[in-house]
Amino acid sequence: AVPLRVCHQEIVKFDLEIKAAVQDIRDCPGPLSALTELNAAVKEKFRHLRGCIQELEQMAREQDKESEKQALLREVENHKKQMLSNQAAWRKANLACKIAIDNSEKDQLLQGRDSVRQRKTTKESLAESASNITESLMSISRMMSQQVQQSEETVQTLANSSRTILEANEEFKSMSGTIQLGRKLITKYNRRELTDKLLIFLALALFLATVLYILKKRLFPFL
Repeated sequence: AVPLRVCHQEIVKFDLEIKAAVQDIRDCPGPLSALTELNAAVKEKFRHLRGCIQELEQMAREQDKESEKQALLREVENHKKQMLSNQAAWRKANLACKIAIDNSEKDQLLQGRDSVRQRKTTKESLAESASNITESLMSISRMMSQQVQQSEETVQTLANSSRTILEANEEFKSMSGTIQLGRKLITKYNRRELTDKLLIFLALALFLATVLYILKKRLFPFL
Protein backbone atom coordinates (compact mmCIF):
# COMPACT_ATOMS: atom_id res chain seq x y z
CA ALA A 1 0.00 0.00 0.00
CA VAL A 2 2.87 2.39 0.71
CA PRO A 3 4.48 2.22 -2.77
CA LEU A 4 1.06 2.72 -4.37
CA ARG A 5 0.41 5.81 -2.25
CA VAL A 6 3.87 7.18 -3.01
CA CYS A 7 3.26 6.62 -6.72
CA HIS A 8 0.00 8.61 -6.53
CA GLN A 9 1.78 11.45 -4.74
CA GLU A 10 4.58 11.52 -7.32
CA ILE A 11 2.09 11.69 -10.20
CA VAL A 12 0.22 14.58 -8.56
CA LYS A 13 3.50 16.38 -7.83
CA PHE A 14 4.84 16.12 -11.39
CA ASP A 15 1.45 17.06 -12.82
CA LEU A 16 1.41 20.26 -10.76
CA GLU A 17 5.04 21.02 -11.63
CA ILE A 18 4.34 20.56 -15.35
CA LYS A 19 1.35 22.90 -15.18
CA ALA A 20 3.50 25.49 -13.42
CA ALA A 21 6.30 25.07 -15.97
CA VAL A 22 3.85 25.41 -18.88
CA GLN A 23 2.60 28.63 -17.32
CA ASP A 24 6.22 29.82 -17.02
CA ILE A 25 6.72 29.09 -20.73
CA ARG A 26 3.53 30.95 -21.62
CA ASP A 27 4.76 33.94 -19.60
CA CYS A 28 8.40 33.71 -20.70
CA PRO A 29 9.50 37.10 -22.11
CA GLY A 30 12.56 35.62 -23.81
CA PRO A 31 15.19 35.27 -25.01
CA LEU A 32 14.96 31.98 -26.89
CA SER A 33 17.76 30.50 -24.75
CA ALA A 34 15.57 30.96 -21.65
CA LEU A 35 12.69 29.26 -23.45
CA THR A 36 15.00 26.37 -24.40
CA GLU A 37 15.98 25.88 -20.75
CA LEU A 38 12.36 25.87 -19.66
CA ASN A 39 11.48 23.29 -22.33
CA ALA A 40 14.36 21.05 -21.23
CA ALA A 41 13.03 21.13 -17.66
CA VAL A 42 9.50 20.32 -18.87
CA LYS A 43 10.77 17.37 -20.93
CA GLU A 44 12.47 15.95 -17.84
CA LYS A 45 9.31 16.33 -15.77
CA PHE A 46 7.28 14.59 -18.49
CA ARG A 47 9.81 11.74 -18.47
CA HIS A 48 9.39 11.29 -14.71
CA LEU A 49 5.61 11.57 -14.95
CA ARG A 50 5.47 8.97 -17.73
CA GLY A 51 7.58 6.61 -15.62
CA CYS A 52 5.30 7.03 -12.59
CA ILE A 53 2.19 6.35 -14.70
CA GLN A 54 3.79 3.22 -16.15
CA GLU A 55 4.70 2.09 -12.65
CA LEU A 56 1.12 2.66 -11.46
CA GLU A 57 -0.18 0.70 -14.47
CA GLN A 58 2.13 -2.19 -13.60
CA MET A 59 0.92 -2.13 -9.98
CA ALA A 60 -2.69 -2.13 -11.22
CA ARG A 61 -2.12 -5.23 -13.34
CA GLU A 62 -0.59 -6.99 -10.32
CA GLN A 63 -3.66 -6.45 -8.12
CA ASP A 64 -5.41 -9.64 -6.93
CA LYS A 65 -8.92 -8.17 -6.76
CA GLU A 66 -10.47 -7.45 -10.14
CA SER A 67 -12.38 -4.44 -8.81
CA GLU A 68 -9.22 -2.79 -7.46
CA LYS A 69 -7.39 -3.63 -10.68
CA GLN A 70 -10.06 -2.02 -12.88
CA ALA A 71 -10.29 1.05 -10.62
CA LEU A 72 -6.53 1.60 -10.82
CA LEU A 73 -6.52 1.06 -14.59
CA ARG A 74 -9.24 3.70 -14.97
CA GLU A 75 -7.14 6.02 -12.86
CA VAL A 76 -4.14 5.29 -15.10
CA GLU A 77 -6.20 6.22 -18.17
CA ASN A 78 -7.23 9.48 -16.50
CA HIS A 79 -3.59 10.29 -15.76
CA LYS A 80 -2.67 9.51 -19.38
CA LYS A 81 -5.42 11.81 -20.65
CA GLN A 82 -4.24 14.53 -18.26
CA MET A 83 -0.68 14.09 -19.51
CA LEU A 84 -1.84 14.41 -23.13
CA SER A 85 -3.74 17.56 -22.17
CA ASN A 86 -0.60 18.96 -20.54
CA GLN A 87 1.41 18.15 -23.67
CA ALA A 88 -1.12 19.99 -25.83
CA ALA A 89 -1.00 22.97 -23.45
CA TRP A 90 2.81 22.80 -23.59
CA ARG A 91 2.82 23.02 -27.40
CA LYS A 92 0.36 25.93 -27.35
CA ALA A 93 2.43 27.73 -24.71
CA ASN A 94 5.57 27.31 -26.84
CA LEU A 95 3.83 28.66 -29.90
CA ALA A 96 2.41 31.62 -28.00
CA CYS A 97 5.75 32.31 -26.34
CA LYS A 98 7.70 32.22 -29.62
CA ILE A 99 5.18 34.57 -31.23
CA ALA A 100 5.42 36.88 -28.22
CA ILE A 101 9.24 36.82 -28.33
CA ASP A 102 9.27 37.56 -32.08
CA ASN A 103 6.85 40.44 -31.63
CA SER A 104 8.83 41.74 -28.69
CA GLU A 105 12.09 41.68 -30.65
CA LYS A 106 10.43 43.53 -33.55
CA ASP A 107 9.04 46.13 -31.17
CA GLN A 108 12.46 46.49 -29.60
CA LEU A 109 14.05 47.25 -32.96
CA LEU A 110 11.34 49.80 -33.76
CA GLN A 111 11.01 51.51 -30.41
CA GLY A 112 14.64 51.50 -29.25
CA ARG A 113 15.34 52.51 -25.67
CA ASP A 114 11.70 53.02 -24.73
CA SER A 115 10.93 49.50 -25.85
CA VAL A 116 13.84 48.10 -23.84
CA ARG A 117 12.68 49.95 -20.74
CA GLN A 118 9.10 48.73 -21.20
CA ARG A 119 10.28 45.16 -21.77
CA LYS A 120 12.24 45.23 -18.52
CA THR A 121 9.16 46.37 -16.61
CA THR A 122 7.05 43.67 -18.24
CA LYS A 123 9.65 41.04 -17.40
CA GLU A 124 9.61 42.04 -13.73
CA SER A 125 5.81 41.93 -13.71
CA LEU A 126 5.79 38.51 -15.35
CA ALA A 127 8.41 37.26 -12.91
CA GLU A 128 6.27 38.44 -10.02
CA SER A 129 3.22 36.76 -11.57
CA ALA A 130 5.12 33.51 -12.04
CA SER A 131 6.27 33.70 -8.41
CA ASN A 132 2.68 34.13 -7.25
CA ILE A 133 1.56 31.17 -9.36
CA THR A 134 4.37 29.03 -7.92
CA GLU A 135 3.34 29.96 -4.38
CA SER A 136 -0.28 29.09 -5.17
CA LEU A 137 0.75 25.69 -6.55
CA MET A 138 2.90 25.01 -3.51
CA SER A 139 -0.04 25.90 -1.28
CA ILE A 140 -2.25 23.48 -3.23
CA SER A 141 0.41 20.78 -2.86
CA ARG A 142 0.55 21.34 0.90
CA MET A 143 -3.25 21.16 1.15
CA MET A 144 -3.28 17.87 -0.77
CA SER A 145 -0.57 16.48 1.53
CA GLN A 146 -2.67 17.44 4.57
CA GLN A 147 -5.73 15.78 3.04
CA VAL A 148 -3.73 12.58 2.48
CA GLN A 149 -2.56 12.66 6.10
CA GLN A 150 -6.12 13.22 7.33
CA SER A 151 -7.29 10.26 5.23
CA GLU A 152 -4.62 8.07 6.82
CA GLU A 153 -5.72 9.19 10.30
CA THR A 154 -9.36 8.44 9.43
CA VAL A 155 -8.45 4.93 8.24
CA GLN A 156 -6.49 4.35 11.47
CA THR A 157 -9.44 5.54 13.54
CA LEU A 158 -11.80 3.20 11.69
CA ALA A 159 -9.38 0.31 12.25
CA ASN A 160 -9.25 1.06 15.99
CA SER A 161 -13.06 1.28 16.14
CA SER A 162 -13.33 -2.08 14.36
CA ARG A 163 -11.01 -3.70 16.90
CA THR A 164 -13.03 -2.22 19.77
CA ILE A 165 -16.26 -3.58 18.30
CA LEU A 166 -14.71 -7.04 17.88
CA GLU A 167 -13.49 -7.01 21.49
CA ALA A 168 -16.94 -5.95 22.72
CA ASN A 169 -18.51 -8.73 20.65
CA GLU A 170 -16.19 -11.28 22.29
CA GLU A 171 -17.13 -9.94 25.73
CA PHE A 172 -20.84 -10.21 24.86
CA LYS A 173 -20.30 -13.81 23.76
CA SER A 174 -18.57 -14.59 27.07
CA MET A 175 -21.38 -12.89 29.03
CA SER A 176 -23.94 -14.84 27.03
CA GLY A 177 -22.26 -18.11 28.05
CA THR A 178 -22.25 -17.02 31.69
CA ILE A 179 -25.92 -16.06 31.52
CA GLN A 180 -26.83 -19.44 29.98
CA LEU A 181 -24.89 -21.24 32.74
CA GLY A 182 -26.71 -19.17 35.40
CA ARG A 183 -30.04 -19.97 33.77
CA LYS A 184 -29.26 -23.71 33.93
CA LEU A 185 -28.26 -23.43 37.60
CA ILE A 186 -31.46 -21.54 38.45
CA THR A 187 -33.55 -24.14 36.62
CA LYS A 188 -31.75 -26.92 38.48
CA TYR A 189 -32.27 -25.09 41.79
CA ASN A 190 -36.01 -24.67 41.10
CA ARG A 191 -36.31 -28.38 40.38
CA ARG A 192 -34.43 -29.22 43.56
CA GLU A 193 -36.65 -26.85 45.54
CA LEU A 194 -39.76 -28.55 44.15
CA THR A 195 -38.37 -31.97 45.10
CA ASP A 196 -37.53 -30.79 48.62
CA LYS A 197 -41.05 -29.37 49.06
CA LEU A 198 -42.54 -32.68 47.91
CA LEU A 199 -40.37 -34.65 50.35
CA ILE A 200 -41.27 -32.31 53.20
CA PHE A 201 -44.95 -32.66 52.35
CA LEU A 202 -44.69 -36.48 52.32
CA ALA A 203 -42.78 -36.49 55.62
CA LEU A 204 -45.37 -34.19 57.19
CA ALA A 205 -48.19 -36.38 55.91
CA LEU A 206 -46.43 -39.47 57.32
CA PHE A 207 -45.94 -37.71 60.64
CA LEU A 208 -49.60 -36.69 60.85
CA ALA A 209 -50.69 -40.18 59.94
CA THR A 210 -48.48 -41.61 62.68
CA VAL A 211 -49.86 -39.14 65.27
CA LEU A 212 -53.41 -39.94 64.28
CA TYR A 213 -52.71 -43.66 64.52
CA ILE A 214 -51.24 -43.31 68.02
CA LEU A 215 -54.15 -41.15 69.19
CA LYS A 216 -56.57 -43.66 67.76
CA LYS A 217 -54.95 -46.53 69.63
CA ARG A 218 -54.91 -44.66 72.94
CA LEU A 219 -58.25 -42.94 72.79
CA PHE A 220 -60.23 -45.52 70.91
CA PRO A 221 -58.56 -48.88 71.61
CA PHE A 222 -61.79 -50.72 70.93
CA LEU A 223 -61.90 -49.51 67.30
